[in-house]
Amino acid sequence: MAHNLRYAAASDVGLRREQNEDSAYASPRVLAVADGMGGYAHGEVASSVAITAIAALDHSLHAAEPSVDLVDALRTVVKEVNHTLGGMSEEDPGFRGMGTTLTAMLWEGRRFALAHIGDSRAYLLRDGALYQITHDHTLVQTLVDDGRITPEQASVHPRRSMLLRVLEGTGDGDPDIRLREGEAGDRYMLCSDGLTAVLGPEELHEVLTEVADPEEAVHRLIELANQGGGPDNISCVVADLVDYGDDTIPAGPRLIVGAAESEEE
Repeated sequence: MAHNLRYAAASDVGLRREQNEDSAYASPRVLAVADGMGGYAHGEVASSVAITAIAALDHSLHAAEPSVDLVDALRTVVKEVNHTLGGMSEEDPGFRGMGTTLTAMLWEGRRFALAHIGDSRAYLLRDGALYQITHDHTLVQTLVDDGRITPEQASVHPRRSMLLRVLEGTGDGDPDIRLREGEAGDRYMLCSDGLTAVLGPEELHEVLTEVADPEEAVHRLIELANQGGGPDNISCVVADLVDYGDDTIPAGPRLIVGAAESEEE
């Protein structure tokens, strides 16, 4: 039984930022979102480095044997991104202070490895229920985990954007990486915090449930985030795991959006 992803990706600068520091990627085998940070310290460069490395991994897998250690492959590329950022900062002081989140899925059939660092997120919609399948690496999430504040208080906390783990060129990056099993009919969404800072779980669930086409869902989510003020860059990938039975799986395009798209031009 053949399974594959039907997907869409888009990125928007939002209403209050001058430039887009987000990047995202989607293909039949890899999904990823990176949210660069650093402002004048080149956050858009950091996210582009991450997504360019993810795209290179995808290309190398097409040329290699079909079976791969999914976890090891993602762990290696995350380490490479982190070391690249560190090298750039050492060579050019202007790059010091830049960094990026990264949330990425590497697929093989119904199985996928999920790598995550920072406060971008991945969600799973299965049997009508929406689950957040990544854990934010933020100060406020730590406070919630410790029972010191509620999730509602976290959403308005003045330091809610303070990241505790991110790719910034130090160490090996320390991402969360685990292997998961998908089911035909699953819908996955990866996004930067420019979406989740504006839309709550109920709004996300409504769009992901009611809008069947991934491309329409992506654009609707971004539209709603901008209607809610668009305080940050907004990037979103929506993908459905489809059972094609014995049919030939259609080849999907490689999508690169946001800052990394500009780097490719």
